[in-house]
Amino acid sequence: MSKQKQNPVVDHPLEQLTAEEIETAVEIFEANSELGDGVQYHNVMLNEPPKSAVKDFEPGDPFDREVDIVAREDRETYEATVSLTETELKSCEHIPGVEPGLLPEEIEGAQETVKNDPEWREAAKKRGIEDFDLVMVDPWAASGFEPEGYEGERICRAISWIRSSPNDNGRARPIEGLFAFVDVDAMEVVEIEDNGIPDPENPLPSEDADYRADRVETREDFEHLDVVQPDGPSWEVDGNKVEWLDWEMRLGWNPREGLVFHEVSFEDDGESRPVLHRASASEMAVPYGDPDPNHSWKNAFDIGEYHVGRMANELTEGCDCLGVMKYFDVEMNTIDGESETLESGICMHEEDDGVLWKHTDERKPHTEVRRRRRLVISFIATVYNYDYGFYWYFYPDGSIEAEVRLTGIDSNGVVPVEETAEDTHGQYAIVAPGVKTPIHQHFFNFRLDFDIDGSPMRAYEVHNEPTGSERNRKNGFRAKETLLERENDARQDIDPNRGRYWRIASSETENSYGRSCGYKLEPHDNVTAPMKPNSSVLERAGFIQNHFWVTPHDDEERFAAGEYPMVNDDTVGLSEWTEQDRSLVDEDLVVWYTQGVNHVTRAEDWPVLPVEIASFSLKPEGFLDSNPSISLPPEPCHTDHDLTSPGDD
Repeated sequence: MSKQKQNPVVDHPLEQLTAEEIETAVEIFEANSELGDGVQYHNVMLNEPPKSAVKDFEPGDPFDREVDIVAREDRETYEATVSLTETELKSCEHIPGVEPGLLPEEIEGAQETVKNDPEWREAAKKRGIEDFDLVMVDPWAASGFEPEGYEGERICRAISWIRSSPNDNGRARPIEGLFAFVDVDAMEVVEIEDNGIPDPENPLPSEDADYRADRVETREDFEHLDVVQPDGPSWEVDGNKVEWLDWEMRLGWNPREGLVFHEVSFEDDGESRPVLHRASASEMAVPYGDPDPNHSWKNAFDIGEYHVGRMANELTEGCDCLGVMKYFDVEMNTIDGESETLESGICMHEEDDGVLWKHTDERKPHTEVRRRRRLVISFIATVYNYDYGFYWYFYPDGSIEAEVRLTGIDSNGVVPVEETAEDTHGQYAIVAPGVKTPIHQHFFNFRLDFDIDGSPMRAYEVHNEPTGSERNRKNGFRAKETLLERENDARQDIDPNRGRYWRIASSETENSYGRSCGYKLEPHDNVTAPMKPNSSVLERAGFIQNHFWVTPHDDEERFAAGEYPMVNDDTVGLSEWTEQDRSLVDEDLVVWYTQGVNHVTRAEDWPVLPVEIASFSLKPEGFLDSNPSISLPPEPCHTDHDLTSPGDD
């Protein structure tokens, strides 16, 4: 299918920044700020207008176009706001003691700095490293584990691997126990940590763990599957506005979160009804559980420290998506403040997802079936060894599902070759001779800024409980609904045994039967964090302490671990905001949902991990009067080929 380009016209306050806007904002900043020539541009992002201003906007209204800039000079961080409308620098403020996330240029610089450091090279040679062009280096933010005297500095802790040849799996052979601490501002190694070689006779794993199609024998009994839509897709696209069946939404993007949804609404009886003002993945935390000092420090914030938007893939037709696809390019800034286009950063397609509803009238007989087609909008980011696919599904029945698919290569280390699974104590898996993959978890926090019918809202906890007295033997139970009046009431966890879910409902609108119009958050599989209360993970990633949180809307409360989690032991985020215990009754509400994945690694995860899936659903509950997908037409049911094998009757 041919690639469709976006309309570059900016006619709405939430349109994504264009390349020209990024570079114009930098020019205005440079012409009016007092910073010098050594400025590094970490983020040049749309300053999203306040929620109230967006809700009041009508097509054709004038609007201010502002850009937020995070810049660094001489180890200091500055926040600025530029007005493109007025062509002026509105503010520029020094923010002491904070570090923005790592830029791709910084990561590349740190990689080369480590590989060229004499002390690191000498230690690597003792492990059998000879060709340093084959070395791979991953600089991890050293948050909480900086060398003495460098606390709070822009420090990375670099780990490394060695390829056998340029095309081999770069993560099959870890260089264990050797770390380089890099001062990213100075771009120099400030300390080498050498914890020794676990197996001196076998310092490097022997296997390359190939997985590329040109390097492994692929099977011949896997026939091609294609998705064909001869009449084209069911969507309509205007710039970044998408319409599909009863859904309408705007697609946003920024370097930190990647894909953002704005103004998500559902049409009901000819009326466009707001559901979500804004939705995105706001933060991630990936703690590791192996107490081995070579791995116990690992604790990555893949959104706040590395910015998944910057690490997003250019999606390719027929692989990441299937069928008739619509791609969206996105613009981001370089470290020098220039614009850079990520082509095909967002993919949209439709896919079949089984039966949506069916009934057979056995007395006629007659059967009605409707297929559960869904609109899929996605992006994929590669954060070093892991690949994360962020998928948002929109269904004809008014439901939404947010899903993350985790794949890639598990972070790994070296153990003695003779070590077996009996020696692991549940802390890691042996996946190849001399190679282990530690137990770890992934926590994704989703920020869901609700806007049910554009009204004030209330939040409820709902669970099943029995009814009737002990002497009454009749069956009876109910879904008990409890109003969550304050922030501390709303800090809750899943309870699948009691069927717990949460409901966000309008304080003003009702359906035809007197039920307040609302949506429920229905959890799927989840996990809690098993770390000790004083662990660095729980201190920095307070949002993983509970699955479900609710706050009153605040345009400044955007990221669950705060604005600057990088090398920051004193983050200010969701757990700190909710200490105010603000009222949640008849307020503009934001739900924060923490979705966890418990990854007890397996040999079957090697050399590339089959996807682990983390997801939850948002479903209309009292929002509508009936099933809106009754109006879907039946799909034609036929096959193009005779699949009967020769000789079959």
